[in-house]
Amino acid sequence: MLSFFRKLSLIEGLSLIGLLLIAMPAKYHFGVVDSIWIMGMTHGVLWLAYFLVSLTVSHQQNWSVMFWFVVLLASVIPFACFILDRKLKVNKQEGAPVSAKRE
Repeated sequence: MLSFFRKLSLIEGLSLIGLLLIAMPAKYHFGVVDSIWIMGMTHGVLWLAYFLVSLTVSHQQNWSVMFWFVVLLASVIPFACFILDRKLKVNKQEGAPVSAKRE
């Protein structure tokens, strides 16, 4: 499930980047009105899936609540999906549970 979440995270992050860097300039600079609706709806559906899957994965992986909030924050910051993917990949290879706390 974690590998599915990592892929979903990257797709959702790319949809946010596409919305901000392609659809919004297309609407406001070139007058392509439908671009916002299409990309916005796609990003919204992907974000809802991201939210639900992150909740499921957080319980399976025993993430702390603080780390789960960081994961949610990464979904609304452009390019943060790549940083999150790297952290999840490194921790998966180490076999350690992902958490925001250092003990």
